[in-house]
Amino acid sequence: MKLHTIDTGFFKLDGGAMFGVVPKSLWQKTNPADDKNLCTWAMRCLLVEDGDRLILIDTGIGNKQDEKFFSHYYLHGTDTIDSSLAAKGFNRNDITDVFLTHLHFDHVGGAVEHINGNLTPAFKNATYWSNAQHWEWAVNPNDREKASFLKENILPIQESGQLKFIEAQDGVTFTNDVKIRFAYGHTDAMMLPQISYKGKQILYMADLLPSVGHIPLPYVMAYDMFPMKTLDERKHYWKEAVDNEYILYLEHDPVIECCTLQQTEKGIKLKDTFMLKDL
Repeated sequence: MKLHTIDTGFFKLDGGAMFGVVPKSLWQKTNPADDKNLCTWAMRCLLVEDGDRLILIDTGIGNKQDEKFFSHYYLHGTDTIDSSLAAKGFNRNDITDVFLTHLHFDHVGGAVEHINGNLTPAFKNATYWSNAQHWEWAVNPNDREKASFLKENILPIQESGQLKFIEAQDGVTFTNDVKIRFAYGHTDAMMLPQISYKGKQILYMADLLPSVGHIPLPYVMAYDMFPMKTLDERKHYWKEAVDNEYILYLEHDPVIECCTLQQTEKGIKLKDTFMLKDL
């Protein structure tokens, strides 16, 4: 097995929304905001070479939305899915599986593209993976979350016939070296791939841990649908990560790709940070 970081660029989101009830005087120490109170975030995906399968975990925001939509998010950076895949010697047609942790636009937007005025899967040879519980949540969204679930990002995948569902059961097997964990606080049935790699366990954190700035337990995003559930899940996963020396792969941290955690007298804190390629 080989793992590759796939960078797809950066965007900006309101710092207050990203840190919930935590005062700006605290969160700005790790994630300084600009004059519009916006912080920069990565959209960092992961490519898994596993036998004859080439699995892309999440797809970034994509490029098919209109100028008005993108004007809210200040996309910047030079990396794209295509350039990052090419740097590893691959292209879109090589992808066998697109694994979607959840269906918010910054995770699934790149899964679908415009071709000759039609919406079509961007990875024509791939099976797309979600789970039935989260899919139903996304296609019939609540009023609070519906702005994150865009039908043009989601429905074309099902209409193509390329969509399959994973059983929403924690620890379900995806491949011999990848099992799927679940979290329900950020959105219903978000999936977290846990990968056995070089004798270590790598947990892809999606939006359970957006950045190292979110390690303190109360630093729960205002975007989370069920913040108290998120808090309980973070306690559970943080302890498990410390006890088992997990490596946490960060999708949104603007600088840091991977980190580990440690137990201290003041609670669970950041231990080490490093690049995936340095494992």
